[in-house]
Amino acid sequence: MSHSPPRIGYVCKRYPRFSETFIVNEILAHEAAGTEIEIFALRPVQETHFQDQIARVRAPVTRIQDKVRTPDAFHRLLLRTVEVFPDAVETLLSEAAASADLAQGMELALACHEKEVAHLHAHFGTVATTVARLAARIAGITYSFTAHAKDIYHDYDTPVALGQKMRDAAAVITVSDYNLDHLSATFGMDARNAVRIYNGLDLTRFDWHAPTAEATEILAVGRLVEKKGFHILIEALLLMQEAGHPVRCRIVGQGEEGENLRHQIAAAGLEGHVTLEGPLPQSQVIELMRRAAVLACPCIVGHDGNRDGLPTVLLEAMALGTPCISTDVTGIPELVRDGDTGLCVAEGDPKALADGLTAILSDAELRDRLSRAGRALIEAEFDVGRSAAALRTLFAQAVANEGSLRGVA
Repeated sequence: MSHSPPRIGYVCKRYPRFSETFIVNEILAHEAAGTEIEIFALRPVQETHFQDQIARVRAPVTRIQDKVRTPDAFHRLLLRTVEVFPDAVETLLSEAAASADLAQGMELALACHEKEVAHLHAHFGTVATTVARLAARIAGITYSFTAHAKDIYHDYDTPVALGQKMRDAAAVITVSDYNLDHLSATFGMDARNAVRIYNGLDLTRFDWHAPTAEATEILAVGRLVEKKGFHILIEALLLMQEAGHPVRCRIVGQGEEGENLRHQIAAAGLEGHVTLEGPLPQSQVIELMRRAAVLACPCIVGHDGNRDGLPTVLLEAMALGTPCISTDVTGIPELVRDGDTGLCVAEGDPKALADGLTAILSDAELRDRLSRAGRALIEAEFDVGRSAAALRTLFAQAVANEGSLRGVA
């Protein structure tokens, strides 16, 4: 009997994605520990820029067809699925899933059978978990998923059945205690398998350096979308300039709010002070973080309820020694502990953000203290080696329990 770790299938809506470095970090940590990973992507790649560390991932990527099938094609897929999984007939008859999701679930189940995948893990409790759950039921294997933020709090037009997904999952992971409390309060017993495991970093790639005394630049990194709060940052920068404080800020990223931010910068007369950099590879972002005086992460809750969980950019900056300022959104205060590991201000408050930025920029002793405490916290609680090991323990327990139910030793 083999004692090698079970082969794990990672299910993503799209892979790779520029902003989802936390998934890549996790997979790389599993591979470093000797776990075989298969990656399954449900939708085509949309982006043209990717993080350089994706090249280090050894796992193959299987792209599950997402096009609308003809009735004949769907029927052939159904017959093949029943041929391989005769016990799945009842499952297929009982699922009231959309035909596209069901088709992907069948195709994923067949791929798991072919590749000897013992457990599926999805990121985000939306379509990736919808398909992973269907595939696991059809193939007779277990699944788990990580719930982040939007998938928990966003008001979707079509319900995502998060309670059912949690109830059927072998384990549910979420990335903050704030999220865990919310899931437990909202879903009760359906969330009984939920645990908090922080996203982590490979700390060998992030050497700590004390803040540079001469640094003056404010750095912000993230997708240019409402929940990142960059419009609040620009308001804060205007307040700082009006108060006579010199302002120099660089915003790295791309997104749907890019044009609005350009107009806002121009209207505020900040063109010579604020630069919209566009997307950059992680290696360049790391260099910008090292040179920055402070990283600003002014997250807010969007009008549709969308919000960040624990932005990876904060982990990276704190690991490198860059002082951080962020807001009291979801689990961020668990990381940016106000006055200790960073400054944490009220969301959507440009005056509070301006005051906090001014305090950090004007106080070298404060910068140094926040830098050292931030790195200590990252080392203690956000090392991807430990977080990935905790995940693998859950995966192994799920597979073992499923085997016990089947009478397998």
